[in-house]
Amino acid sequence: MRIAITGSSGLIGQELVRFFSRNGDEITRVVRHPQRDVRHRVTVWDWKQGKIEERALERQDAIIHLAGESISGRWSAKRKQLIRESRVKGTRLLTTTLSRLRHPPRVLLSASAVGYYGNRPGDEPLTEEAAKGEGFLSDVTAEWEQAARTAEAAGIRVVHLRFGMVLSGRGGALAAMLPAFRWGLGGRLGDGRQVMSWISVEEIPEAVRFCLQQEQLSGPVNFVSPQPVTNAEFTRILGTVIHRPTALRLPTPLVRGIFGEMGKELLLSGSRVIPQRLLESGYSFRQPELPSALEQLL
Repeated sequence: MRIAITGSSGLIGQELVRFFSRNGDEITRVVRHPQRDVRHRVTVWDWKQGKIEERALERQDAIIHLAGESISGRWSAKRKQLIRESRVKGTRLLTTTLSRLRHPPRVLLSASAVGYYGNRPGDEPLTEEAAKGEGFLSDVTAEWEQAARTAEAAGIRVVHLRFGMVLSGRGGALAAMLPAFRWGLGGRLGDGRQVMSWISVEEIPEAVRFCLQQEQLSGPVNFVSPQPVTNAEFTRILGTVIHRPTALRLPTPLVRGIFGEMGKELLLSGSRVIPQRLLESGYSFRQPELPSALEQLL
């Protein structure tokens, strides 16, 4: 296949470039800054300036759109604007361009997030049919998905990959918390009852390939393990895997004081998201259980 990938320098993007390259697929990396890559075709885009090279997207079989500003760190008003615009304006530019192509791709896999569902305390399982939640991330995610409608109107199959927390030892949330845990300073956040819907970065390439191949799949698809855990369970399991104690706790007021709105929406909130559409379509998870996934990653 000929596949163009935005956000190819990110955690998920790097994993996908390696995976599809090994499979013999022809990769075009759509990047923000010019860079030399002897193995892959590279084209530059700039969502802020509204610039993108249409020729590089012609005759691609698929587009995988992952680009978006990181949501880690405290959210100032300026950072929230960048988080929103990098997703909404970037997706709008890409899909508008795709709709003009003489030879457009058959499918667009566009990143999204389980933040769509907002904070849902309790044990209610949330499938792709669940209603939108409340909060900044929920609003951004809804706008993000809406921005892809232009591609749908042009006859391109669009799949919204609603990622949960992506686990990797090389980056993201897990890599950020590991140093504290290795020093024996890890512990649950708040009361620890918030549910963490997660997926191993090593699971993602196979699930992405599945979505490319399953032509009946369109719309939102939850990219999470079928076995979510609470923050307290995650903390205990991670401590067991790396053989460190996890008796400490970061109180809710302290989390909010340190991380602000980001802490409230990302660290103290959660939802029990289920990958119903992947399972119903026949996808078999390689790493459905957290203990074995962490052992594999670490």
